[in-house]
Amino acid sequence: MAAPKKSAAKETTQDKAGGASPSNVPPFTKEQELGAFLEMLLIRRFEEKAGQLYGMGAIGGFCHLYIGQEAVVVGMQMALREGDQVITGYRDHGHMLACGMEANGVMAELTGRRGGYSKGKGGSMHMFSREKSFFGGHGIVGAQVSLGTGIAFANRYRGDGRVCLAYFGDGAANQGQVYESFNMAELWKLPVVYVIENNRYAMGTSVTRSSAQTDFSKRGVSFNIPGEQVDGMDVRAVKAAGDKAVAHCRAGNGPFILEMQTYRYRGHSMSDPAKYRSREEVDKIRNDQDPIEQVRKRLLGLDMTEDDLKAIDAEVRKVVNESADFAQHDLEPDPSELYTDVYR
Repeated sequence: MAAPKKSAAKETTQDKAGGASPSNVPPFTKEQELGAFLEMLLIRRFEEKAGQLYGMGAIGGFCHLYIGQEAVVVGMQMALREGDQVITGYRDHGHMLACGMEANGVMAELTGRRGGYSKGKGGSMHMFSREKSFFGGHGIVGAQVSLGTGIAFANRYRGDGRVCLAYFGDGAANQGQVYESFNMAELWKLPVVYVIENNRYAMGTSVTRSSAQTDFSKRGVSFNIPGEQVDGMDVRAVKAAGDKAVAHCRAGNGPFILEMQTYRYRGHSMSDPAKYRSREEVDKIRNDQDPIEQVRKRLLGLDMTEDDLKAIDAEVRKVVNESADFAQHDLEPDPSELYTDVYR
């Protein structure tokens, strides 16, 4: 569901997510709004279904949902071109879908079936698609940052003009290997955009309690890496910032840091009751800043009706329901697969 390029016109937006937001964000065309709506809605409905299947016991192990953060990955994907790479942490289902990976394959991996992207052996936190240039969700906090930096090194070495997006959260931003990666990336002018998804809570700890510097866009200052805070709840703001950062990297200027100020509606994982924040806090952000609702309202102002949008939602739900059905009826991996794809 790739979206077209943005138009050049601009409009004024308000600051959101409690932080800095560009005063002027290029508006989307109707096609771009519709493309973003489809992509974000697919992620939202997919994650809701995954949560249901987890509650039914069809998905085991860990499961980290992306509900609320959809604008970040959809907006950034709109700034990329074919061949650019993506790597992220364990809250990764949304990134996979935005990269164009099939819902059937992602859901089948969650349920441990052979039709999954890692043949049912990786689960929620470990699936990949070389075809879609998705180099994995990774279960070790911050590990993907150094790996993404390595991918960017390969891009520079080959001179292929590609850019790598390395996503990580506000909690992972405090890991030592992140700063080793920053140093290497700036020293060798590597084409990597570090996308910090600041959803305000590192597991159950507020950023104000765990981070001395809560402006994550400044985390690269000592390495001379430019950074920018972005309203991660507005897909248009994300795309605009992504365009700037990707162009910076592609021009050979080295890395760029984007702090996406976003929010997750659910707990850290399915086992987290999220008692460290109030229901009022969650409801306020959901009511005032929901990324999908923002696009829905704009579409209604572009000659689309409630019935049109309900029809789109029905089609998305159909895709997701079919993926859940496939994932529950596909065969489990053969026992012989236990020893394949293992490096010794």
